[in-house]
Amino acid sequence: MNRDQFRGASRHLKGRAQTALGGVTGDPARQVRGAVNQVAGGAQYAYGRARDRADDLAEDGRHLAHVVRDRADGLIEDGRDLARDARKRGETYGRQAVRYADDNRKSALLGLAAIAFAVGWLSRPKR
Repeated sequence: MNRDQFRGASRHLKGRAQTALGGVTGDPARQVRGAVNQVAGGAQYAYGRARDRADDLAEDGRHLAHVVRDRADGLIEDGRDLARDARKRGETYGRQAVRYADDNRKSALLGLAAIAFAVGWLSRPKR
């Protein structure tokens, strides 16, 4: 309970007491002042509750932001690990391909020529 809630509740109770006392004594001015205090106290209490709720939501938002940041950091680290792994595999497979091409030069050139022909044939405009 914050200060506005406490003051609003106490003002509301004060207003109820004033209204009741004004009714008992037959004093309409006191009844009106009591009604005004009741409404003002209720509004102040509602404001205090809304402020409390806004503080709670802001705290929840900060907490969620920290959780998201921590998860993102984990995902970024996982991505870096996967990229390192892919780079190592690419280097390994690249070396193997170069070794194979060096060992089988005629086959490699024939394969490259066939691939170049196929790409050229597939990319030509239809007539």
